[in-house]
Amino acid sequence: MTHDTTVLVTRHERWLEIVLNRPEKGNALTMPMLAAIGTAVDDAARDRDLRAVVLCAAGERHFCTGGDIAAWGSLSPLDMAREWIERGADVLARIAALPMPVLAEINGHTIGGGLELALAADLRVAVAGATFGTPEVGLGMIPGWGGVGRLAEVVGPGRAAHLTLLGTPISAEEALSWGLVTAVAPDHAALVAQRAAWVETLCGRAPVAVALVKGLLAASRRDMRHQHASAAAQAAATDDCREGVRAFAEKRRPAFTNT
Repeated sequence: MTHDTTVLVTRHERWLEIVLNRPEKGNALTMPMLAAIGTAVDDAARDRDLRAVVLCAAGERHFCTGGDIAAWGSLSPLDMAREWIERGADVLARIAALPMPVLAEINGHTIGGGLELALAADLRVAVAGATFGTPEVGLGMIPGWGGVGRLAEVVGPGRAAHLTLLGTPISAEEALSWGLVTAVAPDHAALVAQRAAWVETLCGRAPVAVALVKGLLAASRRDMRHQHASAAAQAAATDDCREGVRAFAEKRRPAFTNT
């Protein structure tokens, strides 16, 4: 267990479970949550007996609605890049770099930074009612934790453009047809059963071979953390971003002025 109850970490016999535990806030991520996830991931990287890591969430409505706007909405552009974007991107990069497979068990809506978190996993299974979206541009912001690049790798540049530019969420069935997830469960009981079956399979695989395959899959990826941080800082410095944050808080449509 971590000391921060908004992230629960349980070491099972051969696999680690990391649970986002803030369902009343859509499991939106805060900096303490990112730090707790990072600590769990670092511990997992040193654990030679682990065979898999599962990312999941409490509740039956949201996997993760992204970064809590209260955590970043008032940051200066410099602090946005240094304290929020770079740290968050680093945690997600460490998840992706784990030698054992990482499975995202997606129990509900997966939005913004929540989708970026899921994309850091190797495998994704979703419940049928889940949706997936990247609404950041509508707030005058961008997906800053490497999600644009990872999304393009997984679904292709055209579909990544559709999600990031339009900001319109897609269903679990669309996500399956796009390859964003590789399985969809009809309900939450079936989701847990599918996750359990995959974990059992993964725990029976040879760890060195798995790590080598993960290394080969990662070999063609570029590290875009600093580019994302720079772009996010530029977006955060605009009047449009400030207007987007205000509009979100006031529950109205933003009036962007290209400034």
